[in-house]
Amino acid sequence: MNSLKEYVKKGLFYQSVVEDGSDIIFIVDYSGEILYHNSSVEETLGHKPGSLIGKNFFDFILPETLRDFNTRYKESISKHYNESVEFQFLCKDKTYKYLEFNSINLQHKNDIEGLILDCRDITQRKNVAEELMRAQRTKDQFLANISHEIRTPINGIAGMATLLSQNPSPEEQTTYLNAIKSAADNLKVIINDILDLASIESGKLKFENIGFNLRDLLASLIDTFSVQSAEKGVLLELDVNSEANLILIGDPVRLNQILINLISNAIKFTHSGAIKLCCSIEQKEKRNCVVRFDVIDTGIGIPKDKLSTIFESFSQADASVTRKYGGTGLGLTIVKQLVELQKGKISVKSQEDKGSSFTVLIPYAVGVVDDIAETSLRAKRSQTYRNSLKNLNVLLVEDNDINRLYASSILKTWDCNIELAENGYVAVEKIKNNSFDIILMDVQMPVMDGYEATKAIRMGEAPKSQVPIIALTANATRKDIEKCLSAGMNDCVPKPFTPEDLFRVLLKYSGNKSKIPRSPADNEKPKGPKLIDLSYLQSVSNNDKQFIQEMIATFLESMPKSIEDISRMVELKNWEAMGKAIHKIKPSLTMMGMQGLKSSAIELEQMCKSDILSKAIPSETESFIVQLKEALKELETATY
Repeated sequence: MNSLKEYVKKGLFYQSVVEDGSDIIFIVDYSGEILYHNSSVEETLGHKPGSLIGKNFFDFILPETLRDFNTRYKESISKHYNESVEFQFLCKDKTYKYLEFNSINLQHKNDIEGLILDCRDITQRKNVAEELMRAQRTKDQFLANISHEIRTPINGIAGMATLLSQNPSPEEQTTYLNAIKSAADNLKVIINDILDLASIESGKLKFENIGFNLRDLLASLIDTFSVQSAEKGVLLELDVNSEANLILIGDPVRLNQILINLISNAIKFTHSGAIKLCCSIEQKEKRNCVVRFDVIDTGIGIPKDKLSTIFESFSQADASVTRKYGGTGLGLTIVKQLVELQKGKISVKSQEDKGSSFTVLIPYAVGVVDDIAETSLRAKRSQTYRNSLKNLNVLLVEDNDINRLYASSILKTWDCNIELAENGYVAVEKIKNNSFDIILMDVQMPVMDGYEATKAIRMGEAPKSQVPIIALTANATRKDIEKCLSAGMNDCVPKPFTPEDLFRVLLKYSGNKSKIPRSPADNEKPKGPKLIDLSYLQSVSNNDKQFIQEMIATFLESMPKSIEDISRMVELKNWEAMGKAIHKIKPSLTMMGMQGLKSSAIELEQMCKSDILSKAIPSETESFIVQLKEALKELETATY
């Protein structure tokens, strides 16, 4: 302790705090003359120790900011203490760095006309702030663009629908209907862009790994754009190197999506000249290769200072381009992410008024003809199975008249037997008196929504409680999908959906139809969604059967008591104690793989903390307990 007092008394801390500290310390007189600075000026600003003494502080301030700085400096002279004065100081390398000082006025304590300036480097903070501002401006511009892009086709659809209602001639009807279809297609492209980006960023996007003929894919792609390019008087060419005439293993749909974006952009921004799609092999080793695609145009080009931002979300070269040519500004963002998710690279070269060249490199495995044959076989099988939807009993639960008409019209083309319900309550009542092979369930509905209806159906008696339920939802985020699955739904189809989207999911869950072979065990008893999954328990125990048996026995022994405690807390309306009881069993639910029940437990626990939601706790708890008891029955007969 004595040594520390001596240290302070002699002022030895001066070396650590002032000389060796990370902050830059200046002592200046009121006129700005620098009388002292510590050695930190070299590390931060590049000036040698002592090299600024005798010079004027104002000579190092960014000239265009000098007037404002002088005002803040005078404030410091008039105060005992001033803080957070920002300025830009000239470095040794002739650049300016953002600093901020807190000042102590020596006049008030020592009767000396001078200031101690304690300066800190705030360059990173300023850069982050500028980046956030730029991102906000970009986002605001995007929202303005997207609003315009969505309103334009909607306005067209509404206008054409009005004209159709005014007894037009057959020719006019055809014109109006074509206009509606075109506007709807444009609207769908915009929405799909947004949904694609959401899928990519949530990690939900999956890639196929199937065989495809590269030359055939590219030739078909060029055919798709041939009419559009001819209308603009732009030559569209395909150049496939002989080495690139390969069977590849990968995702042809995503490759198509990448090239469609690049070619449609080229056509959009090219008014004369030509667009060329070139394909070659960049690298080849045994059964793997890197394929190079170049999309070259003679269009308006991209300004040099914009090349680094065109792949960013919500960004086109500039706002005037968006206003003139339309679009969401998401196309190239999606392309870049699709390329990189396949371990590829994308780059661009461009010159204003001369044109642009986009280069994509994607690695693929090299396949054989049989790989395509298998794909074709699957396609034929799918076509055959399409007939298996005939007489499929479908309950369509949808409150929107147009969506109900659209979905039911599609189902009729496949000869499905359709029953309609305008909300969840009606659906639950219809299930009591009818049997269905599958339920298509909207999520947001009046009276009873899709989540509540699904839970009610799952609490009923088998086999009706085990019918496949597919969500039809405009809420297509990962969290929304997880919520649907937690409620007991089997799958989700995001809106807007195509007939193909609907067909695929119906085919997937109509597996109980006799036209698709099944094992005898499947015929005995329809299987509903499992409430437990012992794979986690098997994994953590290295599949130790004795350990698993002990864990299950412990769970089966303890859970009835927990159920009893929770029921008692509901009767007492002691939500705090009930929340604690729910919290206590969550780890056990995780251990037994009861993910749906765990999600319900989390929701219940949150409800117990909210006065607003307390009225809903009894019914939600009852549903939770019913499912938990079903899970216990399932666990008693589990095989492992």
